This record gives sequence, C-alpha cells and structure tokens, in this order.
Amino acid sequence: MTEIWIYWISTALLGFLYVTSAILYIVKPGWVRQTLVDFGYPAYLHPLLIAVKILAVVALLSRVSVFLGDLVYAGIFFHLMLSAMAHVGVKKPLGALPAVTGLVLMAASFTTQNAARTPPSSYAETVANHMLSHQI
Repeated sequence: MTEIWIYWISTALLGFLYVTSAILYIVKPGWVRQTLVDFGYPAYLHPLLIAVKILAVVALLSRVSVFLGDLVYAGIFFHLMLSAMAHVGVKKPLGALPAVTGLVLMAASFTTQNAARTPPSSYAETVANHMLSHQI
C-alpha cells in the first residue's frame, strides 16, 4: 500500500513540476528563450519543450501503453539531467534544484509504478531490484 501512495504522490508532483514549467514557458517566452540561448541551446526548442512537457504528463497519467510510459520516463530522465547539467555548467547550481527534485520524483514514480498500475513494466521491476541489491 505504501508503494501505491509513493507512486501517486511522486507522479502527481512530477506532473505538477512539468505542467508548471510548461506554463512558465508560455507566460514568459522571452525570458525562457534567452535562458535557453544562455545555456547554449537553440531558441527554437522553446515551443517544442512546451509541447513535450505537456504530452509527457498526459502520457504518464493516461498510461496509453507501457512502452510509451517507459519511453516518457527515459525522456524525462534525460531532460532533467541535461537541465541540471546546464545550470551547473553556467555556474548557477541553485537553478538545478528543480531538476534534481524532478529526478528524485521520477525515480520514485518509475520504481513504484508496478505496485499501482497494470500492466506492469518489466523495466521498472529490473531497476527496482537492481537498486535494492546495490543499496542505491
């Protein structure tokens, strides 16, 4: 039962983080584009990131397919890692805190998804077992 609560709370908070970020991208487009450029990314990623963030939340919550859900988790992982590294790379490590928080939420959501959702993800079970066996 605890795993179910962990899954839904972490997934809801991860979804909230992504939706809030997408709203910020919509409300402050100039600032977001300039920030992307300052990080060394092209400004044309701005509208793509809005769409991807919203679609990621929809795909996670709807669980249209297990494969798509696992693909979304992988995308979220890489997006949050790149975001954290970009902030550290421009010497603004405090800006990486939302990304690090997102990574923790994503890991909790991914490893507990089989307790709350069906059909199960074979990848989530493998990762959870690996983490338990190595005390990560």
